[in-house]
Amino acid sequence: MNLIPAVNVSADALNAEKIRMSIVAQNIANAQTTRDSSGEVYQRKIVSFESILDNKSASGSVAELGRTVRIGSISNDVTPGKKIYHPQHPDADEDGMVEMPNVEISREMVDLIASSRAYEANLSVIRTARQMAQQAIAIGR
Repeated sequence: MNLIPAVNVSADALNAEKIRMSIVAQNIANAQTTRDSSGEVYQRKIVSFESILDNKSASGSVAELGRTVRIGSISNDVTPGKKIYHPQHPDADEDGMVEMPNVEISREMVDLIASSRAYEANLSVIRTARQMAQQAIAIGR
């Protein structure tokens, strides 16, 4: 039984979840950013995963090929943000309305918790695979 493919898939998933957590943190950090570097109101970023065929088999056998996960895309959420009345704000329009980012902290926290749990689950897979390998080596002694 080859444990390496399971570890490789979990490692790819760990990397994808790390990027997802980074994007969620970026969304939270910019929840009040009314003007980004391009002069526009910040738009929430969304991470999409994709499943791909892993053709990096150690033996070259087609039977050992499996699927793995990676980041498919990072896109902007086009949902418009709320407008609030704040005439003293530097980004207020002529009516005193300021367009806020479309970031909802509660949604971001849910995404962060889900990503954190997926990260923990993949770490558990790697730990279990390591323990199984160590027990297999101990049996062979």
